[in-house]
Amino acid sequence: MKKITVLLFLLCTVFVLSAQERTKTLVADMKSHETKKVLVVAHRGDWRNAPENSLQAYQNCIDMGVDMIEIDLQKTKDNQLVIMHDRTLDRTTDGKGKVSDYTLAELKKFHLKNGLGRVTFHPIPTLEEVLNLAKGKILINIDKGYDYFKDAYSLLVKTQTVDQVVVKSSYPHAKVKAENGEVLDKVTYMPVVDLNAPDAEQFIEEYKPMRPVAVECCFSEVTPEVLRLLQKVQDNGSKIWLNALWPSLNGGHDDDRAVELHQADESWGWLLERGASLIQTDRPACLLQYLKEEGRR
Repeated sequence: MKKITVLLFLLCTVFVLSAQERTKTLVADMKSHETKKVLVVAHRGDWRNAPENSLQAYQNCIDMGVDMIEIDLQKTKDNQLVIMHDRTLDRTTDGKGKVSDYTLAELKKFHLKNGLGRVTFHPIPTLEEVLNLAKGKILINIDKGYDYFKDAYSLLVKTQTVDQVVVKSSYPHAKVKAENGEVLDKVTYMPVVDLNAPDAEQFIEEYKPMRPVAVECCFSEVTPEVLRLLQKVQDNGSKIWLNALWPSLNGGHDDDRAVELHQADESWGWLLERGASLIQTDRPACLLQYLKEEGRR
């Protein structure tokens, strides 16, 4: 019995150390300007094969080797953070009404719907549950969750996942600094900019002293100005995050063009040529395969 106990202890120790090394590697890849590796970010998890923003959707991403999952936050009536994109339950669950009108215990009685709108057995996960699932395995991007910046940070500290998480928003630097200055420097923060906006360059320059790890760049139309600003982001010392989700975010160089029209070079390849170091996708498995073939993994 003693030998078995010692063996189990050693196996657990190896697992923990392995997880720690995985986390260090992912964080290093995200921050390094030397690596050619492009990080794959799964939008709402692997939602084509599991309910969006479900634990199963995130576990699928871990299993397939995705680098980062994107999550969205809402707060319950009793001030608990849960994972859900919409403020209401109607579209993605068998519940009705606002998330904020229910306690966590009440929300746990509902179930998530799959992509066909069918109710599944999957419950609504909390942020803490996702953090514990992802710990040591995959990076996390808190997308829709700026309103809960401080509350989320407390859970990152509690679960010891601060290094794994990227928090982002499209707000100007002055606003973010004023509202969340005490935690802004303790997390990895990423600004989101619309490169077609008239004040895009000013927005980018305001963040320059902070030198974000990356800047998420969106554009519905490709113009010479957009291409110039993409280069400016890199010249300022930040990586470029591009979205392949739908055409209005990337000037028509999207996932469906890559997969359904079989034009991967004109979509994902185009994003790579414009300097993308992180690509958010709704087709994580296909993008991973493409990047391997291109020698970017």
